[in-house]
Amino acid sequence: MPWISEEQKKLAKEVDLLTYLQTSEPNELIKSGANEYRTATHSSLVISNGLWIWNREQIGGRSALDYLIKVRGMNFLEAIEMILNSPAVLSGDVYLSGPHSQANFSEEHNVSSALTVKKVTKPEEKKELFIPKATSVPHKVVKYLEQRGIHSDIIGQCLKSGIIYESVYRSKKDPALDGADTCVFIGRDSSGIIRFVAQRGINIDFKRDSVGSDKAFNFTLPAENPSSKALAVFEAPMDLLSHATLTHLGHKVFDGYRLSLGGTSDVALIAYLERNPHIEKVLLCLDNDEAGLKAVDKIITTLSSDERFKHITVSKDLPSVKGHDYNDELLQVLQNIKEHKPSGLFHVSERC
Repeated sequence: MPWISEEQKKLAKEVDLLTYLQTSEPNELIKSGANEYRTATHSSLVISNGLWIWNREQIGGRSALDYLIKVRGMNFLEAIEMILNSPAVLSGDVYLSGPHSQANFSEEHNVSSALTVKKVTKPEEKKELFIPKATSVPHKVVKYLEQRGIHSDIIGQCLKSGIIYESVYRSKKDPALDGADTCVFIGRDSSGIIRFVAQRGINIDFKRDSVGSDKAFNFTLPAENPSSKALAVFEAPMDLLSHATLTHLGHKVFDGYRLSLGGTSDVALIAYLERNPHIEKVLLCLDNDEAGLKAVDKIITTLSSDERFKHITVSKDLPSVKGHDYNDELLQVLQNIKEHKPSGLFHVSERC
């Protein structure tokens, strides 16, 4: 194993996974969405917004080095050497200066100067976001949300702001779903432009994000207090709305912003925090099951190890019953209220 300098190690750590695969293993990349890729070897490994996560194993990282070690099983020095010998480095796309430059490294360690350099594959053209047409009267979506326990004031707020509406799913390729009534959840950027669309079946088990959706702009609910520096994070829009309802009913104390991750990946959270550096508190309200608990631990580790987020205090407020989510908790609280029983389920989170 050749000697590797600290400067070369630093360089290797700067190469992101997407660049590495585009230059070294382009056939390993499969486009799966706007600014999102998966790998041919591991379909549950997602690369998006400079990060990658292997959902099956609940591990992730930022760099190609992390990937080669955690996924490919290489030791540290082997992974470093592979990256330094990759087209991404040798072509000059990533620069290394000083006595251990690319040229010197090639000379010292017999790296062929005649190596054929693969061109960086240009990202595919971004697909236009498909936005389903809203029905004229959203009575079905209102009934659906009310049946899930969501307070009418919360529903009205979301309908008025246009972040929730009713639609009908159309698909010639899937006749069984064609014509299904859906609840549409919208994510917007700071300019108010729609960037993310999720459709959820009202009377059918159907979950789908629209073509062209950017997961970095997932469904959010504005804070009651615009000056709040707190953010509560959920796996799904329904859990977010359930938490808002519990707060509205006085069973929770929270007046900050709320964000749905659309699962357990932290892509939406990292992107949100990058766009909103004023956030100082993050409350993790994921499901109280194995996947949710693993995701919580991972998010805490990720945020605590990132210099950009050192100012953020992270805490957790999971549903109080094992295996449940916040919609389960809301429905139980409402049932107890109906029966005039103390709920025994909820607990008031710290004021943020």
